[in-house]
Parts: sequence; C-alpha cells; structure tokens
Amino acid sequence: MLRCATTTPTKTMSYHQFRDQTGEPCGSFETFFYYDSLGKDRPYRLGERGWYWHSCQPGCLPDGDLSGPFANEQEAIIDATDFI
Repeated sequence: MLRCATTTPTKTMSYHQFRDQTGEPCGSFETFFYYDSLGKDRPYRLGERGWYWHSCQPGCLPDGDLSGPFANEQEAIIDATDFI
C-alpha cells in the first residue's frame, strides 16, 4: 500500500492504492480530514468538517470531485473502494 501522511492545522491526509478485482494496483486516492477554522462564511470552503477522499496521484492535482464527509478515515476508504 502506498502511504504518505502529512499534517497541517487544517488537514491530515494519506494516499492509498485502488486495487482491481485481481488485487493488482490501479491508481491511487487521497483521504484527508478537513475542518474550516475560519468559519462557514469563507468563500473557498471545501465542505463540512470530516473525512473526504478523491482520486489523486501523489504530487498531482486531484482527478475528480470530493466524496464525503465521512465520520472517520475507514469509512472514507470503504467508500473509495466500494466499487471493487
């Protein structure tokens, strides 16, 4: 499993690999915890407080829309890999 983690005051994130039906790696996704400490009226707000995921390669921009929020990282991972 590909995994790198960083922590900032508003975000904790890690990368995970998608796996196809045979177990082979086929892309990756990022999970992260988001909370907006500056308030709900902020124009560039991502969403509500919680865990999110999106398709993304390390060091690259996301490939898709955010999914979430989820109560914990495990729920976000299950949602990301639910199609397999």
